[in-house]
Amino acid sequence: MEYRYKQLAIEYDAMSAKKKTSGAVSNDLFEDIPVLKRKWHAALKPGQSLPQYEDVMLGSLGRLADHVALLREEDDRLEITRSGRYVQQWLQNDGWDIPVESVSPDCATVLTEAAICAVTNCKPHLSTAYCVRDGMVRTYDVLALPTSSRWGRTLVGTYINERAGQYNLLDSIFSTTEDGVVSLATIRDSAGVPCDFQVVHHNQSAASLLKLSAVELQWRRLRQGGTMLGTADVLARLFAIVAHSGRDQFELDCDDRNLRLGVHAFGDIVSLTVSDVTALKRREASFRLLFDANPLPMGIFDTETGRIMKVNAAAAEHYGYDRDRLLGMTIWDLWPESDMADLDEAMERLTARDDFHREWRHYTADRSLIDVLAYGRRISYEGRDGFLVAIVDITERRKVEARIAHMAHHDGLTNLPNRELYQERLRQVLQPGASGNRSIAVFCVDLDLFKNVNDSLGHPMGDRLLQAVADRLRERVRGGDMAARLGGDEFAVILADTPSLNEASDFAAKLIQALSAPYEIDGHELVIGASIGIALSPSDGSTSEELMKNADMALYRAKEEGGGVHRFFEKEMDLRAQRRRDMEHDLRHAFAQGDFELHYQPLVEVATGTISGFECLLRWRHPEKGMISPAEFIPVAEDIGLIVPLGEWVLREACHEAARWPDGIKVAVNLSAVQFRSRNLVQVVVQALAQSSLPPERLELEITESILLAETEANLATLHQLRGLGIRISMDDFGTGYSSLSYLRSFPFDKIKIDRSFVKDLAQRSDCLAIVRAISGLGKSLNITTTAEGVETTDQLDWLRAEGCNQVQGFLFSAARPASEIAALLARFGPRASKAA
Repeated sequence: MEYRYKQLAIEYDAMSAKKKTSGAVSNDLFEDIPVLKRKWHAALKPGQSLPQYEDVMLGSLGRLADHVALLREEDDRLEITRSGRYVQQWLQNDGWDIPVESVSPDCATVLTEAAICAVTNCKPHLSTAYCVRDGMVRTYDVLALPTSSRWGRTLVGTYINERAGQYNLLDSIFSTTEDGVVSLATIRDSAGVPCDFQVVHHNQSAASLLKLSAVELQWRRLRQGGTMLGTADVLARLFAIVAHSGRDQFELDCDDRNLRLGVHAFGDIVSLTVSDVTALKRREASFRLLFDANPLPMGIFDTETGRIMKVNAAAAEHYGYDRDRLLGMTIWDLWPESDMADLDEAMERLTARDDFHREWRHYTADRSLIDVLAYGRRISYEGRDGFLVAIVDITERRKVEARIAHMAHHDGLTNLPNRELYQERLRQVLQPGASGNRSIAVFCVDLDLFKNVNDSLGHPMGDRLLQAVADRLRERVRGGDMAARLGGDEFAVILADTPSLNEASDFAAKLIQALSAPYEIDGHELVIGASIGIALSPSDGSTSEELMKNADMALYRAKEEGGGVHRFFEKEMDLRAQRRRDMEHDLRHAFAQGDFELHYQPLVEVATGTISGFECLLRWRHPEKGMISPAEFIPVAEDIGLIVPLGEWVLREACHEAARWPDGIKVAVNLSAVQFRSRNLVQVVVQALAQSSLPPERLELEITESILLAETEANLATLHQLRGLGIRISMDDFGTGYSSLSYLRSFPFDKIKIDRSFVKDLAQRSDCLAIVRAISGLGKSLNITTTAEGVETTDQLDWLRAEGCNQVQGFLFSAARPASEIAALLARFGPRASKAA
């Protein structure tokens, strides 16, 4: 077993080493969680409770390696056996083979809970971690992927990455207030039910009020005890507030102190203010000490007339009046007119009780409005029935709470509403009667070419551009409508009081025009575009979830058509999405059951008419739908990550089959751009050659231009490694892209393949003949073999022979055939048939 862990370490180190040489990490990491979940499910074989560790966590993580930690259970405790560089920075610990409890407590808590939930439920578990970094509460997604191992232990691969949003705790304000300020993060159990709270931030006043040092209070769980906040009654009230994202206020009394708690929940973050009202309670027994020496503003007013009968120096100073002026006023002089009705109602209720506490708004002498918390008790003063009132100014506290609440519902970069507030607003306008029975339009907006700005000018410039886009959205969306940023370069708009079909279309066209106009930022003229998907209620859905899903499908159609346009949702889009989901399911099942086949199409030498090799082509024979075209299922396999293990299987099987053929007969295998991103392609090819004993010079790898369009330097380095092994490299579909000629300069290809679209009309169209002539001449000049695809007639063959094309393939000779028919094909085309195995 110890040997296997050492092997595991070697494999993990190799994976990290590849990551270190692979260049910059993409900023689109928010897409990685669904990819990893799909990879986990794809690796889960029928009859297994967990997939194998090697199938999930090794071989194709690529750039994600830095974000992954490997956990194992050792002597009834969790250990971090390996961790990537990003994870080490998050843990603030670069050690390996260390217990989880030895790292930062905020990290240890979420790692432990995520791993336990994942192992208990035998499926991936996504948790949220709240960590304080540089004065900011940063939110991290923690995805735990439970896997089995060949030596009996359960290993948990854990992916960690930060979300875009951060909660600014406004430390500079909190540190100056006398009230205790505590921020709590809700801890949920495996069923998603709140079970505890953890202190993620606090000021010094909070530590003093709760009688703990700052270190003891930070990261403390309330159920640990040691504070008045951990009692069953307080926890029950906090759970109730979180459940309704509400607010509450209550008091705690103990032997020597009285604390008042103000609680405000937004999502899973709870803002807690702690005020010590002990002095107020004690001084009620000694009126003179309470009143004259108290630093709190205090006064006595007549219950019947509202006349202010007495004030202390603190009240006069706080409100900005001299004492004599205040004594000539009534309490109504301090209230804004808009609150008078509430004050009159409160005065009527006061006659029936002996004490009160309530929040109000008051005017000061300069007519500024302040928020106050008033505590009052009925007393008799100078023979009159009155109320003794103490005032606590909570204006700054309200500003802090309002700021935190704003941050919880707005995007930190653009200050637009975020996804949570957008969905809440959409649910409101969809309520019966809210829209006056009018249609509501939901727009999903995605920026075109934004990634080019990020890649060429950097993320700071990209952030400035997003802010400029947000400004243009604000100019277009006003009144009861709303624009929001959902994440990345994706925005959304609600038109709650417009839209007929034509009105929605006109708005979308004008919005695209506005967002596509050039931007001037720091001397750069930036040009991007926008694509929009639109869903209308009630025809396209009656709930926020349906409308957003359908608008997103319409956006996908707009992007498919090249961008810069808007498209409305159509029922066929939903049907197509369902077909896509069905195909994803069928593909995973087909791979698990071994339902794929390999067929081989001969490559014929023009000069001799003999077969020099075969192109290996993947085929899928569906048990109900029959043979499915690779053009349909290959893009889906790439999207869900299945192309990597499927491509490895194709490579192994093709090499194994080719090893049975006569010497000199080559096999050509197509590679996907996704396989290059896995960064273990060279290792997979070497293993396939070694297992089959096929000489490297008999293997030909076909790539398309898309491989060189993305991460060019890294992909070119991989191609040079493969060619250095003796493997031949061919560019497929040559002439159909934008930069093929430049790639012939950057990499010495062994073969270029002329696309079938040029061969089809070779005899009828002069432009096709000119292109074929140019490519053949280019190949001859550069000593590169040229192969023409899709040859179906002898006329086409004669034209290609005349233009100097070296090699052909197509139905004129044979369609792709199963391996069992290769010997017959070799016998048919030339003298090599006598050597067939």
